Amino acid sequence: MGPSRILRFAGPAVLVLAAFAALVATLLYGGGAAPLVIADAGPVVRWGLPVAKLVVNLSAAGMVGALVLALFALKPDDRAFEIALDTASVSAAVFTLASAVTGFFTFVNVFNAAPSADALFGQQLGRFLVEVELGRTWLITTVAGAALTVLVFAVRAWTTTFLVAILAAAALVPMGTQGHSGDLAGHDTAMVSLVIHIIAAAVWLGGLLLLVVVRPAVERRAMIDVLLRYSSIALAAFVVVAISGTVRATVALGSLPALLTPYGGILVVKIVALVGLGLLGAWYRLRLIGRMAADAASRRFWTLIVLELALMGVASGAAAALARTAPPTDATAPTVRTPAEYLTDSPVPPELTVDRWFTSWDIDLIWAFVVGFGLFFYLAGVWRMRRRGDRWPLYRTILWVLGMLLLLWVTCGPVNAYQDYLFSVHMLGHMLLTMAIPLLLVPGSPVTLALRAIRKRDDGTRGGREWILWAVHTPFSKVVTHPVFAAANFVASLWIFYYTDLFRWSLYDHLGHEWMVVHFLVTGYLFVLSLIGIDPVPYRFPHAFRLLTLGVVIAIHAFFGVAIMMQTGLFAAEWFGSMGRTWGPTPLEDQYIGGGAAWSIGEIPALILGITVAIQWSRSDERMQRSSDRQADRTNDAELEEYNARLAALAERDARANR
Repeated sequence: MGPSRILRFAGPAVLVLAAFAALVATLLYGGGAAPLVIADAGPVVRWGLPVAKLVVNLSAAGMVGALVLALFALKPDDRAFEIALDTASVSAAVFTLASAVTGFFTFVNVFNAAPSADALFGQQLGRFLVEVELGRTWLITTVAGAALTVLVFAVRAWTTTFLVAILAAAALVPMGTQGHSGDLAGHDTAMVSLVIHIIAAAVWLGGLLLLVVVRPAVERRAMIDVLLRYSSIALAAFVVVAISGTVRATVALGSLPALLTPYGGILVVKIVALVGLGLLGAWYRLRLIGRMAADAASRRFWTLIVLELALMGVASGAAAALARTAPPTDATAPTVRTPAEYLTDSPVPPELTVDRWFTSWDIDLIWAFVVGFGLFFYLAGVWRMRRRGDRWPLYRTILWVLGMLLLLWVTCGPVNAYQDYLFSVHMLGHMLLTMAIPLLLVPGSPVTLALRAIRKRDDGTRGGREWILWAVHTPFSKVVTHPVFAAANFVASLWIFYYTDLFRWSLYDHLGHEWMVVHFLVTGYLFVLSLIGIDPVPYRFPHAFRLLTLGVVIAIHAFFGVAIMMQTGLFAAEWFGSMGRTWGPTPLEDQYIGGGAAWSIGEIPALILGITVAIQWSRSDERMQRSSDRQADRTNDAELEEYNARLAALAERDARANR
């Protein structure tokens, strides 16, 4: 057996052994498997639950990471792509079984139920899986894993693999709602950071594991390209894992002295492993990948890969132990809670004064990452174009940066901090998301910039440029970017969202809130794109119809605001009417203000849109006229002379007919 095939088996073995060794050590240190004084479920459950959860984490990485790397670095007609999907399918099967075992052990642990074959135990387990949120979470995860096992095994094409990869990442979201995050004061922050952390870590670890698995099927020069592409993914994943982990730890610890607790000690193990992984990644990206053509550099590189897998195993084992170790902040949970704390897990903030419009922050980590990466990649694209001598209009860059900063202010600033308590602030954020921010982002033309700045691949794989082109030309894109659909979606979303339970979902469930932000940002972006964008879309209305569409949409939009102002009852009265605010307008007065915001704020972007469409129309006519003049100059007015000759011939024929 050759060295590459030995490594193919040794790499996963090192990962698993390091993970289990770290799990056992950290469980013993933190007391995560210690017997309980009351209602102890027994040693099988105490040790079996964290072991099953560790297997879930490792198999999730093998599933998601393999799919992501295959889509970004391999091509379907190669053996390596087949191996990647086989790896993902096997990982999904293990993920399914481990999730089922975790759900079962969780039931026994929570309810201290003695396993038996009688009907009562089965009924209790069934109710747990269907009626209890914790049980439903593991049931959904298990069912999703089973479906992914079949899907990954069945698909072998670009598009289907891409869709399955999205489903695989989504299957990890319920796991982020578990652990101790639900017991913390910063519940939403802890949950979001944990979800992002889990997905990014899965992409990072799974991609690294796949490198070892596919190495025998890829020749050395092609492997260098695969390694470079993986290192780009790993760098982004490292940033996400480091920041999200820091946020999660800050919420869980509360203060630096808490690092001296068992939870803090296990966290330090994860931090040390993460720092080591970052140093190794920088070393082989900057020093070794470029020398892979030499045998010595190749052997040194793969030795480092095994070491990196060992460190990832240590981090994975420590993470599984942390899920069984209570963070210090759990012990300080208040016994008496206000109505606002019951609804939002946070007390009512202080009065919204003028200065707090600039100083209040409630960071939503998802959108902080969106803004950060959006600014970085856009500015990197502009820098790359200018470095090679191409021009990119400065005003487009300025508008994009302003749009991203406004998005950060809405999703992480005072709007996010006060929207749960004031309907007017919620409506302000909605209007900015769907009208103002797209008006800044669309002229930035990010798709056009990406297509010009990202290097084209010629080896049959798909990079960022190829995936963007694919997305632009899909049937789905043709539907959602059509002006009729974009306008109808823009208008209908307002009424459907606020006059159905979707609004309540966005208040009570943080996932619903995230969906709301994504939906209205995308809806507004598509509508503005159909009016003034230059990014490629299958079809746009002529300018006259664009102005007509804008007029109709804004009229309906204004009527929506007036309808809210005329409302005699509260939207979600049990929410906004129960916060117990002692400052600001009454809930009904505040709702009236929100309706006024919906009516008035939309008019300013609409006016800017109308002026922009008119200017584009005028410039389009000027370009057509200049083009016609240049054509006439090139042909010495041949078309006009031909037209005049035709008229003269017709006149002569009519004259002969009248004689």
